[in-house]
Amino acid sequence: MEETETRPLRFALLGPLRAWRGDRELALGSPQQRAVLAMLLLRRGNAVTSADLVDGVWPVPPARAVAMLRTYASRLRKLLEPEREKGQPFGVLVSAGDGYALRTDLLSSDLDACARAVTRAERHRDSGEADLALRALSAALADWSSPALLGVPGPFAEAARADLAERRLGAVEFRIRMELEVGRHEAVVPELQALRDGHPLRESVSELLIVALDRCGRRAEAVEVYTRTRHTLVEELGLEPGPSLRALHSRLLDPSAGTPDDTARRPGPNTAAPPDRERALKVRPSQLPPDLATFTGRDAELDGVAALLTDGGGSTVPPAPGTCAIGVIDGMAGVGKTTLAVHWAHQVADRFPDGQLYVNLRGYDPSGSLTDPGEAVSTFLVALGVAPQAVPEGLDAQTALYRTLLADRRVLIVLDNARDTEQVRPLLPGSSGCLVIVTSRSRLTSLVARHGARPFALGLLSEGEARELLVRRLGGARVAAEPEAVAAISGRCAGLPLALAIVAARAALHPGFRLADIAQELRAGQGGLDAFARGQDIGSDARAVFSWSYQALSPGAAALFRRLAVHPGPDISAVVAAALAGVDRRRVRGLLAELCGASLLIQHAPGRYVFHDLLRAYAHELVTHEDGAAEREAVALRMYDHYLHTAHHASAVLAPFRETITLAEGTTDCEPLRFNDSKQAMEWLRSERLVLRSVVEHATAHGRHDHAWRTAYALDLHFDRLGYWHDLMEISGAALRASRALGDPVGQAHALRSLGFGHTRFNHEEEALRHLGRALELFRREGDAFGEARTRRALAYQANRSKRHDTSLDHYAHAGALYRSLGHRSGEAGVMNEIGWTYILLGDHQQALEHCEKAVSLQQEAGDLNGEASAQDSVGYAHHHLGAYGAAVARFERAVELYRQLGSSYLEADTLRHLAESQHAAGATEAAREAWEAALVLLESGGHAEADEVRRDLDGLDR
Repeated sequence: MEETETRPLRFALLGPLRAWRGDRELALGSPQQRAVLAMLLLRRGNAVTSADLVDGVWPVPPARAVAMLRTYASRLRKLLEPEREKGQPFGVLVSAGDGYALRTDLLSSDLDACARAVTRAERHRDSGEADLALRALSAALADWSSPALLGVPGPFAEAARADLAERRLGAVEFRIRMELEVGRHEAVVPELQALRDGHPLRESVSELLIVALDRCGRRAEAVEVYTRTRHTLVEELGLEPGPSLRALHSRLLDPSAGTPDDTARRPGPNTAAPPDRERALKVRPSQLPPDLATFTGRDAELDGVAALLTDGGGSTVPPAPGTCAIGVIDGMAGVGKTTLAVHWAHQVADRFPDGQLYVNLRGYDPSGSLTDPGEAVSTFLVALGVAPQAVPEGLDAQTALYRTLLADRRVLIVLDNARDTEQVRPLLPGSSGCLVIVTSRSRLTSLVARHGARPFALGLLSEGEARELLVRRLGGARVAAEPEAVAAISGRCAGLPLALAIVAARAALHPGFRLADIAQELRAGQGGLDAFARGQDIGSDARAVFSWSYQALSPGAAALFRRLAVHPGPDISAVVAAALAGVDRRRVRGLLAELCGASLLIQHAPGRYVFHDLLRAYAHELVTHEDGAAEREAVALRMYDHYLHTAHHASAVLAPFRETITLAEGTTDCEPLRFNDSKQAMEWLRSERLVLRSVVEHATAHGRHDHAWRTAYALDLHFDRLGYWHDLMEISGAALRASRALGDPVGQAHALRSLGFGHTRFNHEEEALRHLGRALELFRREGDAFGEARTRRALAYQANRSKRHDTSLDHYAHAGALYRSLGHRSGEAGVMNEIGWTYILLGDHQQALEHCEKAVSLQQEAGDLNGEASAQDSVGYAHHHLGAYGAAVARFERAVELYRQLGSSYLEADTLRHLAESQHAAGATEAAREAWEAALVLLESGGHAEADEVRRDLDGLDR
């Protein structure tokens, strides 16, 4: 009989909250009293402070909330211990500081029973007893059919219901995966289809359905599932499917690759497919934007730039020895510089076998948001195969590494929209073999004089070229039918390609319109684009084109066009466009399509949009003059709210046990994104990385200081884990300025802690200690124990890097005591694991083992899977150094399993490398090979530099 059945107090959480004492069901009282009980039960014996209880029970606490809590606690004590005599201490619901805790050794719950059933199922599966595993899981899930904590009110219960629903869905996926492993694919298809309909954004469900359909011989339906899932992800989140789902799709389309079962079954390290050992060691980037299918004309200019690649014969002057070939295409805004550069780059890309790099330097962005040269170099380094964490700090160091990588490569580099030579110079290779194409509104004479660049001035289109452009877009018959109207349109557009493209787009969308009528509309058009050319005359006729096209928009599309100018860029997702416009996401798709169809907006990636600089400036003029200050402020606030709350939702998924900061209730209908799993949250952070950095800076510059520092707080941990250390420094610096402007000491402390940790990453010991020390002072002064604990962990990490291990242990001791006083079991366990790692650094592996084992137990009690995985890895590492290789392998395998479950591919690869080392030391050479190969697959897919180290390990095995 289960131990839970012998305990006098039993609770049901997986449905309505109920309780029994022996065989008698208890009346749990008011909804708020049930909410208090639910919080205590789900904290699993950890203390819950009165403040946390108040925040968890009431969205808006009443004035007497603390007194009401005491009343609820008193009633629950009488209910749970009716036979306690007066004067005896409470034995079940005990006081803990200013809060309370439930003794879990005296009670049982259906949630605990389900958790044990999942653990038993995992053990049965690992031992090859799939039928026993399935029976255990099916029985557990049968009791978990209703929403958890049904009828329990409050913010905590709402969040807990979402968390428990996620845990149940994970258990269901685990059970279906086992069904597939034993060949029951036909039986699970209907259930998977229902799950897919209920969770259209959950990629893991789509993966399982694809595998099941394919194994049923329904490959066409499997492909359709992928297509629908990709469409939904792009439309709803602006994200492409993750690498696992994309790999599964590739296998479906390539019958020679066999069935896609292995990909979706998430095999262990010993069953992973080996990588292609012939893969080139160098990464070959391919960053060019798409070529324009309707490109026409510019024959003379194309001949000129082509001369850059001649061998010096004829009248062409070859590049100077030791330099690369550089071409500078300059001209007024809207004249087609980017179009020409990209078109020619595609024509000659095959001559540069090591790839193509592209960056928009945003030199004339109307918002003033130039691309920093350091940011551009960092992006190029990652594209060339440098791990984000390995990008050095400082422009000089970055440029040196960039030129070293290009020294023996032939790469084509397009530097678009440069403001001046200083922005371009750090991005130039240091030797020959590469071609650089620069576009700019300026002549960049210094680049020509000092670096031997070849200038190409791009003028307006001739009448013949303008006519040819219209022919390519509207068809020869339509253009030939109205030659006078075509001449009038060309004249009104003044030969400006951007203006002609906008007119052609409208004409193409309305094939019944006469071109003469369009020409007449242009003559009557009004516009105000004086500021666009920045001192260059683009002609009053071309100015009118933008206004004319804008006036033809529907009211909704016109409003969206204006409001997009409020966004700082560099690009905008469809989801954020909906927030800016204040419309639902389905409606905004049609408005975005209308803007793209009118050539007023460009969809440069699925679900992501950019402006031409001229059109962005025009939109900015419009929103300034047509929308009042209050409306512009409301648009900006919706944007800030969206990013702030979405970032916190992502953080809650990626680090559910991290201490949270209070957010004010959103005052707008911004509809932030929510994420089904850590993979989606991580993909959102990656796709919005540069935007999030801009938004924090933008909020700081425009007085939205609270949004700025709180958004940065939500991002700092994950920017660090992703290796975006330069971005971490930028958002932390902006957060510090914002919190100082507010006079908010807690915000300042968080920003200082984040800045200090960033300096630690770059080995800036003095700056790190200064910032972390000031953060510690502020947290202590404000009585913020969580902040102090986290800062002490950062100081301990810094001390370990400086080999000051005694100082590190002292900081960890203080941090651990703080977490214990807070009842934060996961934080206490994390510190315990970090103490163990410090002992590993000291060479005391027995002490390390004891601390890390305690950390594992504490993390299991807390339910922190990421923390447990880290501690299991540390235990394995200690066992390895003690020569207990079998014990080390078992712990590493458990850590790998947890990291795979969490989608933490980099940490999974790191642990696979530890696993391989222990297997190799134990003489299990083939098992070690498979683990290293599995790690290599993960590291290569993430572009991590450690992949080279794994290749060397594998080469060592072969030798």
